[in-house]
Amino acid sequence: MATRTRGPLIGRLGLRLALVFVAVALAAVTAVIALGSMTTSRDVHHLISQQRAGLARATAIAAGIAYGQAGWPRADLAPLTELVAHAGAAMQVRNLAGQVIGTSPGFGSHRHGPQLSDPVRARGRRVGEVAVRFDNVGMGAAIQRFQAHRWSSRITAASAAALLALVAALLISHRITSSLDRLIRTARARSRGERTARAGNVAGFGEIRELAEAFDQMADASDEQDRVRRNLVADVAHELRTPIAVLQAGHEAMLDGVAQPGAADLASLRDEVLRLARMVDDLQRLASAEAAALQLALVPGDLAAIARAAADRLADSFEAADITLRRELTAVEVRCDPTRMHEIATNLLTNALKFTPPGGTVLLQTAPQEPAREHALLRVSDTGIGIQPDDLPRVSDRFFRSQRTAGIAGSGIGLTIVAEVVRGHRGMMDIASELGVGTQVTVMLPVA
Repeated sequence: MATRTRGPLIGRLGLRLALVFVAVALAAVTAVIALGSMTTSRDVHHLISQQRAGLARATAIAAGIAYGQAGWPRADLAPLTELVAHAGAAMQVRNLAGQVIGTSPGFGSHRHGPQLSDPVRARGRRVGEVAVRFDNVGMGAAIQRFQAHRWSSRITAASAAALLALVAALLISHRITSSLDRLIRTARARSRGERTARAGNVAGFGEIRELAEAFDQMADASDEQDRVRRNLVADVAHELRTPIAVLQAGHEAMLDGVAQPGAADLASLRDEVLRLARMVDDLQRLASAEAAALQLALVPGDLAAIARAAADRLADSFEAADITLRRELTAVEVRCDPTRMHEIATNLLTNALKFTPPGGTVLLQTAPQEPAREHALLRVSDTGIGIQPDDLPRVSDRFFRSQRTAGIAGSGIGLTIVAEVVRGHRGMMDIASELGVGTQVTVMLPVA
């Protein structure tokens, strides 16, 4: 069972991600507040300036009306003084000579506040001037209250935004980082030698789930490669043990004088040496085939001509085995390594020859694939013993041999070499078989 480890609810990566979310939220709120503060303050001050200028102008008009009724010495400024006081301001009226006609209470105490002056006119001519001073009780107090309330609202909004950002960041970062943390822990576990460690089903976004699935597939492929390597070593050791044992026993018998070096004994030893040589050659061919993608010399070539040459080379073997070799070869040009493609055709024909009983038929075909004609087909069909359904997915594995082929010579790497070389050509191989009916192997290659 795959090992799965659990980590903390939110790791360092999640914490950093959450802090980034909060920082971004605070930066956005700060930017909005700063922009709003600039525009709002400008508008408020503009409005207050307009109100103050309007009050100063209204005071000058009222003073002009009072002058028109009785003149400066006897002008009634009391209603005007009361009006200005209600607005949180104080005023002073002077005549053209600069003499003070009337002053409202508090005018002297407002000397530090802003002051606006406006000419007093009566019957179209200037008769004096009014000065209005503002304190922090009326409009000033309202401005201060507005500013204080605005900053309180800003702080509240910033706090709420930071809290919401933190909550959202914790949820999202946990969803993201929990899967990544599991992948990291799984990778570290595998690096420590825990071959069963897997990420498994992870929660999170689709891309992270795909990454976890790809990681587990890579781990499975790595384990399969390790298993294949171990099996390869075991298979090679097993295959080498018998001929070596025979050679050792035969030579020791001759050295000890138990057996005389006769022609039959020497022929038997020679057969074992040839068997060893064939096994070494098979291993060399397999290693070469696995590196085919790096060693291929791709040139345009006629697939039918390559298949015909391989068939001609094996024609005597088919005739000796009493097996009919039929050919249906349609010229089609592919981009290939001619030597490697000849090896593919030879291996497929050799396999068909091995597993087809006397009196059977082997059909060799080349043709463009219909209907797109983007690929070319090399197909070998036989009327042999067929392949068991359980063995069919494994026939291209290294050194795999079915129990039904125990009496047939071979090392079990023919289809492995074909599969590797086809992969190097960016092609595909398909195998179909039915017990007692025969097998059909199809190689598809891109056309030139």
